[in-house]
Amino acid sequence: MTKLTELRKYMASEGVDAFLVPVHDEYMSEYPPACNQRVEFLAGFTGSAGLCVILSEAQAESKDLDPSTSVGMTNISTANRRAAFFTDGRYTLQAAKQVDAAQFSLLDSGEVTAEKWLFAQLSDGQVVGYDARLTSASALKKMTAVLAKKNIALKPVKNLVDEIWVDRPAPPASELFVHGVEFSGESSDEKRKKIAAKIKEEGALACILTSPESVCWLLNVRGGDVENTPVALMTAIIDKEGGVRLYIGPWRVSDEVKKHLGAGVKVREPIQLESDIRTLASEGAKIMLDSSSAPVWFAQVVADTGGVVIEATDPCTLPKACKNNVELAGIRAAHIRDGAAVAKLLCWLDGQKNVTEIEVADKLLGFRQEQKYFRGASFPTIAGSGPHGAIVHYRATDESNRTLQTGELFLLDSGGQYRDGTTDITRTVAIGAPSAEHKDRFTRVLKGHIAIATARFPVGTAGSQLDALARHALWEVGLDYDHGTGHGVGQFLGVHEGPQRISKRGGDVALAAGMIVSNEPGYYKTGAYGIRIENLVAVAEREQGEAKKFLGFDTLTCAPMDTRLVEPALLTPAEKKWLNDYHAWVLAELSPALSAAEQAWLASACAPIN
Repeated sequence: MTKLTELRKYMASEGVDAFLVPVHDEYMSEYPPACNQRVEFLAGFTGSAGLCVILSEAQAESKDLDPSTSVGMTNISTANRRAAFFTDGRYTLQAAKQVDAAQFSLLDSGEVTAEKWLFAQLSDGQVVGYDARLTSASALKKMTAVLAKKNIALKPVKNLVDEIWVDRPAPPASELFVHGVEFSGESSDEKRKKIAAKIKEEGALACILTSPESVCWLLNVRGGDVENTPVALMTAIIDKEGGVRLYIGPWRVSDEVKKHLGAGVKVREPIQLESDIRTLASEGAKIMLDSSSAPVWFAQVVADTGGVVIEATDPCTLPKACKNNVELAGIRAAHIRDGAAVAKLLCWLDGQKNVTEIEVADKLLGFRQEQKYFRGASFPTIAGSGPHGAIVHYRATDESNRTLQTGELFLLDSGGQYRDGTTDITRTVAIGAPSAEHKDRFTRVLKGHIAIATARFPVGTAGSQLDALARHALWEVGLDYDHGTGHGVGQFLGVHEGPQRISKRGGDVALAAGMIVSNEPGYYKTGAYGIRIENLVAVAEREQGEAKKFLGFDTLTCAPMDTRLVEPALLTPAEKKWLNDYHAWVLAELSPALSAAEQAWLASACAPIN
C-alpha cells in the first residue's frame, strides 16, 4: 500500500475531497526538525518551500484548465490530477529529481497557485481539508477567496500524515541556553518593555508570539531544536505589562536560564497553551496575532472563546531586524573569521585535483570549526559543480556527488552560525580555464552585485525598488534569474529573516538602518552551470540629501571573488575601483589569520584588475 493510498483512506473518514500538506510545521520553520518533515515523508522533497495537495480516491477527472497554460514543470492539461506538488523557481529542478512524477503533478507556484489548481479539479460543494496548526490565516483567506466562488469549503481536520507516519522521529528536546547581553546588546527586560508598549498602543491585552525566532530574540535565549537555526521550538504570550508565559517543557529550562529569565517569565507546559489563550481571550479581550505567519488555529481558539483578534505584524519582527551597535560589531567580527575559513578553503581548492562536491563541503566545515564562537552551519551547504550549479538550492548526496571537472564552474553557497553573528556567502570559481561565455555571464552578475553594493537611496525605499539594479546587466542581453536578490539575516538566528528583502516579487518593507540583507544576483544555465555572487550587507546611514535622509549598504562579507572569471572590458572604471577596493580590504583583514602560503595565495587572488 502506498503512502498516498493510505492517506486517502483517512481523508475518506474525515469527509474531505482534498488535503493540504505544507513543507513548514506548526512553527512555520524554514528547516523543520525530522519529526515535522511531512512533505519529505510523503513526497521525498527536502527543500524549504513546497506544498502537497492530495485528492481523494473517489475524486473524478474534472475539467482542464486552458490546455495552452504552461505551469513550469508540467502542463496542467496533461498533469496527473490525483495529487500535485507546488514549489517556486528556486526548487523546480530539485523537485523534478526528488518527487515522483507518476504520483504528483509537479507545478511551479509562480505560474499556478494551489487554489487555482484545486478550483479546476474540484466540483461545487466539495471539501478541502487542512491542519489549522500548519496553515496561516493569510494563506487560508487567500485560498478561501478563490474556492468560495465554486462553493468549495475548507475544513480544519487533524493532521492525516501523522496518522500514517508510524515510525515518525521523536520531537527535539534541547535545553535553552543564555544569549548574553555581550552578544545581544540589550537585556530581555528592556526588550519586553518595548514590546509591551507596542501591545498597549494596539489596545490589546496580550500578544501571542508563534515564531521561535521572536521568542528567542525577546528572551535572549537560544536552543538546538532545529538544524542550522539555534532556536527551541516554543511559543510565548507577552501581555501589555511585559509579563511573559513561555510554553516549553520545564525540564528544558535549567536553573541558569530560569535565573536569567527572572520573575517576569513564567514557564508553562505546552499542553497549557490552549487553556491559557481561552482564559485570556474571554469576555471579548483583544489579542494581537500576526496573521501572515501565525497558524490560523490560534485565531480560531481566540474567536471560539469570544475574544477579538487584532491582526498586526509580530511586534518583535522589526526591532529584531534592526540590529543595534553591539550586534553589528559582533556580526562584523563573525564575518572576518568566516571569511578566513572561506579563504583557506579556496586556497586549498586551487591545489586540488579529482575532488568531489562533498569533500569540498566537508573541508569548508572543518575550516569553520576552527573559528571562535562557531556553532554549526547556518544552512545545508550548496556545493554544485557544473550542471549542479544550475540547481539553485542543490544539496550533494552520496548518489548525486560528482567530481569537480576542468573547464566547469563550481558554485559554493554556505554559511556559519557563530555566537556573535550568522553568515551566508556564495562564491563561484573556475575549475581550470573559464570560457568566454563563463566570463561574460559572471561579469554581468558581478555588475549587478556592485550596483546593489554601491546603491544610495532615500529613507523609505523598499527592497523591491532596488531589485532591478541587480538585473540590469543581465537584462541587457536577454538574461535573468528566478530568485530574489536579497533576504534578511538574523543575528545568531535564522539565515533567512524578515521583514526586509530585495525581490521583484514583494519586498515592500522599507529598508532601515541596522538591517542585514544578502546581495546575491545570479545566472543559471540549466544542464550546464550556475553563477551566484553573494555578500551580506548592512543598511547604514549615508550623507543627507538636499531634502531627505539617505541610506546605503556596508558590505560585511570578507572573502575573495574569482577574478579569473572577470571580463574587465565589461566593467566601468567605477566598478573596477569597487572590486579592487573590496579586494584590498579583504587582503588586509584576512592575512593575519592565514599561514604564509595562504597569504601568498590571497595576495594573488586579490591582485587589482586593470
